[in-house]
Amino acid sequence: MNKGQFRVPKRTQKDYSLAFKLQLVDEIEKGALSQSEAQLKYGIQGNSTILIWLRKHGILDWNC
Repeated sequence: MNKGQFRVPKRTQKDYSLAFKLQLVDEIEKGALSQSEAQLKYGIQGNSTILIWLRKHGILDWNC
């Protein structure tokens, strides 16, 4: 490798179980975690992934 070059880790798509998604949505809607905190805690790479889950599985209106 030349100086100034670095390796960027490959992004990999992960499949999350429905149970995991529902648990995470519940934690966010109860106020235990924010979306960004959940993303960091669980290592979720996509910026919109959690928002999509909230819109699909959540009780609150996340279409803002």
